Amino acid sequence: MQSVSLPAPATTVPPPAAWVALDEPAAWEEFSRPVRDHEGCWESYLAIEGMFCAACTLTIEEALSRLPGVQAVQVNGATATARIVWAPARTRPSEWLVALQRAGYGALPAGDQLAAEPRQQARRRLLWRWLVAGFCMMQVMMYAYPAYIAQPGDITPDIQALLRWASWMLTVPVVLFSCWPFFGSALRDLRNGGIGMDVPVAAGIAIAFGASTVATLDPAGPLGREVWYDSLTMFVFFLLSGRLLEQRLRDRTAGSLEALMRRLPATVERRREDGSFERVAVRRLRVGDRIRVLPGEAFPADGRVLEGSSRVDEALLTGESEPLPRTAGDAVVAGSHNLAGALLVVVERIGDDTRYAAIVALMERAAVDKPRLAQLADRIAGPFLVAVLAAAAAAAWAWWPGGAGHALGIAVAVLIVTCPCALSLATPAATLAAAGALARRGILVRRLEALEAAASIDVVVFDKTGTLTRDRMQVAAIATRDGTDAAQALRLAAALARQSLHPASRALAAADDAGDGPAEAAEVQEFAGRGLAGQVRARPGAVPRSLRLGSAAFCGAPDPAGDTAQVHLADESGWLAAFTLDESLRDDAAAAVARLHADGLDVQLLSGDRAAAVRRLAARAGIERCWGGRSPEDKLAHVRQLQAQGHRAAMVGDGMNDGPVLARADLSVAMGQAAPLAQSAADVVVPGGQPDAVATLLAVARRTRRIVRQNLAWAAAYNAVSVPLALVGWMPPWAAGLGMAASSLFVVANAARLARIPDGAPPRSTLRADRTGAPAAGAAALPAAAR
Repeated sequence: MQSVSLPAPATTVPPPAAWVALDEPAAWEEFSRPVRDHEGCWESYLAIEGMFCAACTLTIEEALSRLPGVQAVQVNGATATARIVWAPARTRPSEWLVALQRAGYGALPAGDQLAAEPRQQARRRLLWRWLVAGFCMMQVMMYAYPAYIAQPGDITPDIQALLRWASWMLTVPVVLFSCWPFFGSALRDLRNGGIGMDVPVAAGIAIAFGASTVATLDPAGPLGREVWYDSLTMFVFFLLSGRLLEQRLRDRTAGSLEALMRRLPATVERRREDGSFERVAVRRLRVGDRIRVLPGEAFPADGRVLEGSSRVDEALLTGESEPLPRTAGDAVVAGSHNLAGALLVVVERIGDDTRYAAIVALMERAAVDKPRLAQLADRIAGPFLVAVLAAAAAAAWAWWPGGAGHALGIAVAVLIVTCPCALSLATPAATLAAAGALARRGILVRRLEALEAAASIDVVVFDKTGTLTRDRMQVAAIATRDGTDAAQALRLAAALARQSLHPASRALAAADDAGDGPAEAAEVQEFAGRGLAGQVRARPGAVPRSLRLGSAAFCGAPDPAGDTAQVHLADESGWLAAFTLDESLRDDAAAAVARLHADGLDVQLLSGDRAAAVRRLAARAGIERCWGGRSPEDKLAHVRQLQAQGHRAAMVGDGMNDGPVLARADLSVAMGQAAPLAQSAADVVVPGGQPDAVATLLAVARRTRRIVRQNLAWAAAYNAVSVPLALVGWMPPWAAGLGMAASSLFVVANAARLARIPDGAPPRSTLRADRTGAPAAGAAALPAAAR
């Protein structure tokens, strides 16, 4: 690859050597890839350290966007990742890290294995902060309890002072250690000229602790009537509980992406010219290398098996629910796991050319995406926080004549109770949980806003070929001359068909179950465009028969009526049998259509194939409304007409000609090994190609919309009730802290329900029959039914 000369760094302070090393093209190319729609630009992903709230996304985006050469920045606070589109000729990765450090954040390449250790350390630190806050809260509550139940005069001033000092000593570790994420985030926001969600939280904690400290030092002073050590420690504990739960949810929902990105091994055994093996780094592999993949290891590249036999787990990549057999000649994909025996594989595709890399790119793009409602919440959060600070100041000023301590208590309650954490978490927590659950089902959401669109879909339009059908034909019916058994005719035809690679021959060979052993064919000749002829023995030792298999003219049969596809079989006496062929419907296609109908959706079929063939397949799939002979322009016009009528249309396709209509539809789904244009235009990609994934996607999207609405309604109702109570002094600081933490906990816990698809959803369908050459469903029963 052509190297790009990088400019001199714009910073005056030299960055650390580890950061400078990332400026080498060989280094940043490992966590970057070219952007197709931006010539000369690359996109890179960073794992951000030090993010504690959703408002940090705006700060990070502003810090990186100011750098020359940075074209676009997207930050997702729920996954703590940033996507940067940049021009290598104008900037370098070390400048990003310096800019983030100045803003108070750390970062590492998201593709770097070292990113896992800082995340683990951050989880451990948060757990320790939570444990310290919980232990100190229990002790402080024990010291504060007598003040709540004692009658006037029951506690002497010296005992009261002793209890306050004991509470102060236990609160200091909470403020200095457990509260540091809130103070650090607030300082960063203020230093960058913004107001994040931790600013009112930190202000409330500082005011409560400062006023309580003054009251402890001077009990007879204007602030000495009341202390809030119990409220402060309780508030911090419950707030950290919410963040700990949010972090666990983030790890769980982002787990599919993390698991996918970590599936490639760091090293693999490569065979030398003398036949011995050496272990080399995966990045040193080249096309044509022969590698040995041991049981339990992942395949580092796409390739083909040369030697060995095993079973391979492709569940996370294709949605297959069971391991698949792989022997010599079979293809294997990077990221799948070898479960049984050692395999010798020849490398065919590496790096960004692999199917694994394409799937990772889709999921990375989705992980940094933000739905429209989340973007709206981020924009609202800034002005709302300014209003919160103003309301707290106004409340303190209004209540000050009644006593400084009481006024500060009301201000603290207002600052705490109005923190919009629940509002900012309402949408991203739910959509990320849903995307993670769908990814574990083999459904990759490229754009999170697609879940919003999917929830309102009322019409699903399928393309025929490659979506509802397999890539091969099947035997639909058998007709024979009098006295000829259909099963026997199929056995004889399959013996000749196995000698040809024609699609019709493969369909006949697949339909024969060969229960009594296959018939034997010899002296087979293939006549181009006409058929096959040869000697066939029905069983070993039987007298051979001279048979012909092919077109009607080749076999001396009358031409079929209509446009049905038929293959004929003839012997010395003339026409023997006719096999009607049709497209092979996917095993779960009819069930998927029935499920969509049960959900109240209108299902339609559009295809460029012949109208008669489209109607036959639509009838088998249970689709009433279908159209054939449709060009890409006709499909696009059809979807536009549906939208003009007020419908919300989803388009499901996989071909190059589906690209325009996929881009136009309200929701677009690319199935299986879709063409690159179809995948680039699609909102959702289903690598396994199972039609039932569409119904699962729409069901999960509707459930996500319900939960998002529940979260937003809860956040709005909570603020509508709590803010007036705090302003009039009816909500003490301890109740405000408990309410704010409970609201965030409710939102996160409610969103966590989406991380698991209900048991009512059907399991991932498998395509083993399609891949191993087993007969299509129903094909084996045809000979017995056709006479």
